[in-house]
Amino acid sequence: MEQGLRNYLVVTGGYWAFTITDGAIRMLVVLYFHLLGYSPFEVAMLFLFYEFFGIVTNLVGGWLGARIGLNLTMHIGMGLQVVALAALAVPDAWLSVPYVMAAQALSGIAKDLNKMSAKASVKTMVSEGGASKLFRWVAMLTGSKNALKGFGFFAGAALLEWLGFRSALGILAGMLLLVLIITGILLPSGLGKMKSKPKFTQVFSRIPAINWLSSARFFLFGSRDVWFVVGLPVFLYEVLGWSFTQVGGFMALWVIGYGIVQVIAPKLVRRSHHGQGPTGHTVRLWAFILALFPAAIALGLQFGWPADRVVVLGLILFGVVFAINSAVHSYLILAYSDHDKVAMNVGFYYMANAGGRLTGTLLSGWAYQVHGLPGCLWWSAGFVLVAALLSFGLPGGNLTAEPAMSERS
Repeated sequence: MEQGLRNYLVVTGGYWAFTITDGAIRMLVVLYFHLLGYSPFEVAMLFLFYEFFGIVTNLVGGWLGARIGLNLTMHIGMGLQVVALAALAVPDAWLSVPYVMAAQALSGIAKDLNKMSAKASVKTMVSEGGASKLFRWVAMLTGSKNALKGFGFFAGAALLEWLGFRSALGILAGMLLLVLIITGILLPSGLGKMKSKPKFTQVFSRIPAINWLSSARFFLFGSRDVWFVVGLPVFLYEVLGWSFTQVGGFMALWVIGYGIVQVIAPKLVRRSHHGQGPTGHTVRLWAFILALFPAAIALGLQFGWPADRVVVLGLILFGVVFAINSAVHSYLILAYSDHDKVAMNVGFYYMANAGGRLTGTLLSGWAYQVHGLPGCLWWSAGFVLVAALLSFGLPGGNLTAEPAMSERS
């Protein structure tokens, strides 16, 4: 088997295992602490540090990966997740809000170290001139991750019901520890490591296209979370009268479907690129298309159309187009990056991604409380339009797997 393909499969397998624990721990925390009598606000606060430390981790993690190697930062992330799972398996009396927030912060650091490492390492495994191959590989990695995160939601809820909170945590920690050992043996050392030791100031990209793409990514993911994180589940439960199981199951299926669309995204956009990778024009086109859906859902609700049909159908269509947008973005950040600096560029890019998620999460609660779900949706449409306008700074020509521009040190 080709060495690059072998390494890709090992990295993907490790990323899958981590992603299942990431989805499961989120569902375990939400359900178990609800059973302990925590208020919805207190449960939401448990994830505040999880999102915040994603910004810090992506910024520092890319620089660290470039210095010590992506395989090492990936395994550090796995190890931290094992510690976070074990930290929650303590007596209930220890599970105060600050304690759980700290454990979730550790889990957030672990998640973003693992994600940055896995995605950046794909660039190092693709031979020169492989733009189409790079797009397929990164779409497969990203899409399968999101599908398995949805599976993790189911796994967390099922393990909680069948085995209890602490036994579930023990099984997840043991599984991930085993995967850590296996991938540690199989992956070559120094993957993604720069030949020279980069300075921390170099984490801020000097490639204009990467800065424009990162800015667009901030608003793209803010547009999703501004209605998906708080507004949507509360609306389904309070307004449509769905049960907790129905809300959680539907959102898990949405994430799985979203991941499947990401996997097949190269086939959906291939015809317009003659087998080459997407371009800045692709980003703009799909962003403007995406902006139509939250606006249409908001109008449907304001016109008094059946809320259940409008929201469910609209969410499905939004998910399909959003997944294509995300897959194209994930390809371009690798295509724009030098092999030698891919870890820092990807870290900078996902710092913007985490900032957008955090902003969208906080804005979602405020917008829903003040303006309801239609207000969240109008914010979403506005964020997508900003992302589309920012993408005019991206180059429009086709790229190979080698970057079309270079970064001066």
